[in-house]
Amino acid sequence: MLLPQIWMTDEELAAMLGCCATEARERVLFERLDRKISRDGNKRSKLNGTLAAISDARVRTMDAMTDHGVDGLRRAHERLRAPD
Repeated sequence: MLLPQIWMTDEELAAMLGCCATEARERVLFERLDRKISRDGNKRSKLNGTLAAISDARVRTMDAMTDHGVDGLRRAHERLRAPD
């Protein structure tokens, strides 16, 4: 499976991993991830395959939670519209 390039700031990576920005930066250094300064002036690290897979799994989980919430709202709306 081909994963897209994902670039994150230390703060974004920390939020994804559930740690502080300092620990995320240490992980970046340990993993020897590519770094660059983005057009917005923030330093970003290119995620490796393992970290990109974690990011992908988190997005899929958020999508599933959103879908579940939308389904619940639809059911509630249908009940409200149904005649008594």
